[in-house]
Amino acid sequence: MAVYSNNYVLVAIFIALGILLPIVALTLGRFLRPNKPTEEKQTTYESGNDPVGESHVRFNIRYYLFALMFVIFDVETVFLYPWAVAYDFLGLFALIEMLIFVALLVVGLLYAWKKKVLQWSSI
Repeated sequence: MAVYSNNYVLVAIFIALGILLPIVALTLGRFLRPNKPTEEKQTTYESGNDPVGESHVRFNIRYYLFALMFVIFDVETVFLYPWAVAYDFLGLFALIEMLIFVALLVVGLLYAWKKKVLQWSSI
């Protein structure tokens, strides 16, 4: 019983430290930093130039589609690496699971290719 309560105490200490350390660091930073606001310091700064136009700019949807495709295939490599390292210990069942996983990703790639998500045309 003492061992289990000791583990809970350790978890409580780490949770308290995880909450208190950022609060203390941010509070100390607030008191130690110089604070002399002026009207010029409050203006918007864009690489030394005065801002022109609206602050909200519309981006082409292709940027987001490319980003999503990158995330999908980046996650694929994240899952493939540990599987490849432990392949000797996993056996045939894990091989079949990984083939199904890769097949689903290939289907997704073919779907994106068919919908012409991967084609970049300047519009």
